[in-house]
Amino acid sequence: MSAPATLDRAGILARIPHQGRMCLWDAVEGWDATHVCLSTLRHREVDHPLRHHGQFSAVHLCEFGAQGMAVHGGLLAEAGAPPRPGRLVALRDVRLQVARIDDLAGPLVGEATLMANGEASQLYRFRILHAGVEIATGRATVALL
Repeated sequence: MSAPATLDRAGILARIPHQGRMCLWDAVEGWDATHVCLSTLRHREVDHPLRHHGQFSAVHLCEFGAQGMAVHGGLLAEAGAPPRPGRLVALRDVRLQVARIDDLAGPLVGEATLMANGEASQLYRFRILHAGVEIATGRATVALL
């Protein structure tokens, strides 16, 4: 695949519908046809719109995972073509190892792996790590529009 191994935030914003502060990833660290690895420090923003009463709940790691899937879809789209839009329709086997993420120093690393790719839907496995420790895992299904 003739694609950049890494991508900055501007490149991510050009490929997904999540814009501004609702784009949760800062960089693509590497990717191929079935996998993407990303990093971010967005969970550290004290005024992030997903915080509630000053805290960033770990349940939002599902959105980090889903956005990793969207980034992967954007990377797979043909050059200059918009990615096929999708809607998150199911989360399965979600496991959260922390209650909140705003108190985690340093970057989060996310991985999304394409497990099934059909005409009408896609299934991904995601995991989020902090300091090399897995803090969230799950599977997500996207209905393609």
